[in-house]
Amino acid sequence: MTLRFATDVSTAQTQYGTVLLDQRTGDYWELNPTGALVVRTLMDDGDEAAAITALVAQFDIDRDRAEQDVAALVRDLRTAGLVS
Repeated sequence: MTLRFATDVSTAQTQYGTVLLDQRTGDYWELNPTGALVVRTLMDDGDEAAAITALVAQFDIDRDRAEQDVAALVRDLRTAGLVS
């Protein structure tokens, strides 16, 4: 499942990860490097399985935890209306 940010969401890369700004509300989200990797993978035509594999490969995290983290992040981004 490829994610796309809503048209009113701006992104910026920082030394700590990625910052998302919801221009409709003025709210912003700061994604740490693991969250940034998940979002980048999903936006580059990857699916959740690809994001999980990327997390396990790049960070010291087991597959079960990676699955939980990816599902939670996607759910939170959708709930906030930041992605489609």
